[in-house]
Amino acid sequence: MANLKDISRQIKSVKNTQKTTKAMKLVSSAKLRKTQQLSEQAKSYAIKINDVLSEITNRISKIQNNENLSRAFIKNNSPKTVDIVFITADKGLCGGFNMATIKEVRGLILSYKAKGVQIRLRAAGRKGIDYFNFQDVELTQQVVGLTSAPTYDKGADFIKEAYEDFKNGATDKVVLIYNGFLNMLSQELKVKDLLPISFDNASIEQTSSMLDIEPDDDNELLDELTLKYVDFNMYYSLINSLSAEHSARMQAMDNATKNAKEKVDSLTVEFNKARQAAITTELIEIISGVEALK
Repeated sequence: MANLKDISRQIKSVKNTQKTTKAMKLVSSAKLRKTQQLSEQAKSYAIKINDVLSEITNRISKIQNNENLSRAFIKNNSPKTVDIVFITADKGLCGGFNMATIKEVRGLILSYKAKGVQIRLRAAGRKGIDYFNFQDVELTQQVVGLTSAPTYDKGADFIKEAYEDFKNGATDKVVLIYNGFLNMLSQELKVKDLLPISFDNASIEQTSSMLDIEPDDDNELLDELTLKYVDFNMYYSLINSLSAEHSARMQAMDNATKNAKEKVDSLTVEFNKARQAAITTELIEIISGVEALK
């Protein structure tokens, strides 16, 4: 039977852990509410800029008959070089949140390499960076601190190099991967072709449009809007990923708190059994001593 002091020490240690995990859950819950608001605001803007860019591209392509159209809008089914931009957290203690993204990146790498496509990795987040560095996988770009405190300017600065390489023809495709927020209890892995731009979900209302395109300014307008589109989608992905991270950490800490409680209950039962056994042993010794004196 375990020593009473050892069991008591274990109970105290687990209770301290329980307090820590409970506090971390509350902190993640508060942060989640804040980032959710930012995510909802960013989502509305992202949808609108996608629709506007879709309509302008549609009009310009009709004017030019798809001639001299920016490569950002020309679908490429046989890319030779692909940039994979992926987002992970800077911190752990959030269950399988980071590993889900890493597994998807690994799967995409194998898929592209099987087709003879050259892959370049651009990582935002310490956990993803540490994993691929440990695996001796070269990272073309890496940044720490962005995913834990994302801003529009920082996001735009991070994605700028990938955008310029695509624009200049150094790459043929840019894929964005991150674990996004679905609801309070689950996350959803997002794999998005950032460049070339796809407008499968955009709604174009030709009859009610107020847009008026000047042919002389079309390419300049498209370049500017494309950059805004890429920058803001990067920012939205960072915000959405941060919401998902807080959600995952909140769940992980809630599970840890429940497990700690179960462990305390189990140790308490063990402590009571040990104490009862000790009392019984003492009574037997006392009775044996009394009998020996008779």
